[in-house]
Amino acid sequence: MIPETIQHYLQQQHVPFLRHWHPRAVTAQELAQALHVTGYRVAKSVIVSAGERLCICLIPATDTLDLEKVGEALGNREARLATEEEFANRFPGCELGAEPPFGKLYGLPVLMDESLAVAEDLLLRAGSHEEALEVSVEDFTALESPQRASLTQERTGRLVVHHDLHP
Repeated sequence: MIPETIQHYLQQQHVPFLRHWHPRAVTAQELAQALHVTGYRVAKSVIVSAGERLCICLIPATDTLDLEKVGEALGNREARLATEEEFANRFPGCELGAEPPFGKLYGLPVLMDESLAVAEDLLLRAGSHEEALEVSVEDFTALESPQRASLTQERTGRLVVHHDLHP
């Protein structure tokens, strides 16, 4: 279940949201599958340590975080994935691995991959592996004021089809 602190936070800020219950899903791709949506609609939170600071990076479930790009977005600081020990106590009431991207609620800056800005809405983890939240990108951006940047690795291995125009 979504912790009441998150629900109250969104309600107090007048952010409309939809709750989606689903079978237990640990990974963001499993969440997409459980909700019967493409992984591009699901945004996952990745907790990163940069210098002595933690931050939340929000990226599409289908993508992989590029720590070098995160470091550049943070002013050329070295960035690495935070350990569970570093952030487990920062998200009270939340299941480990289901950290929500509400940085203002938890006192952490939020970086959002620029590819998410073109979406209409986001499906997000909100402290639970059995329930997700849906919020509009517009409302999320107004609520969190995330820093937008390119944060993911380039996709490789795409199938390219060449059509021969000559018989």
